[in-house]
Amino acid sequence: MNTTALVICGALGREVKDIVDRRGWEVDIYGVSALLHLYPSRIVDELREKLHTLRPSYDKLVVVYGECGMNGELDSLLEEVGAARLRGPHCYEMYAGETRFNEVADRRPGTFFLTDGLGLNRDPELKSMLFGNYEAVLYLRQMPNPRLAEKASAIAEYLGLPLEISDVGLGELEERLAALVESANPPTRPSADLPITLYG
Repeated sequence: MNTTALVICGALGREVKDIVDRRGWEVDIYGVSALLHLYPSRIVDELREKLHTLRPSYDKLVVVYGECGMNGELDSLLEEVGAARLRGPHCYEMYAGETRFNEVADRRPGTFFLTDGLGLNRDPELKSMLFGNYEAVLYLRQMPNPRLAEKASAIAEYLGLPLEISDVGLGELEERLAALVESANPPTRPSADLPITLYG
């Protein structure tokens, strides 16, 4: 049995699996639905249950999430179970890279970031409420794909915003993930002297 488990956001699933295969890592992968990003507090609940279930079986638990609007609750959970996560606020910053993301955020804070893995399925009446303050759509493209470029264009048109496409590949996602998976020192397990509370 493998000694490392990756618990990944569904929006990063394809890219993470490609990295794992290419690098030949012996890890087990567990996914969490990307749709939970609509309800960040539910991400923490889902991860809590999954991490506590996996903790006895693995030496190293790596959570492939950014902070993703969880208000510090994720980092508290990781400390609780002895797991680590990728550095960064969210996947857009990982793909764009810290410097590029900060430049875009400073220059045009009203930018809606779009990636290959994000699907938009919004009710029409919510469009103005969710996207009314955006100024542009920036598609952070992991790999050239005419079909996805057409979808990005259609999304921008639907939102009534100009589209910019930036070919970023995997950005800093792979190097941040590799730093955790290939580290000789796994995150510290909780002390055996401390009770572990399971949340139902």
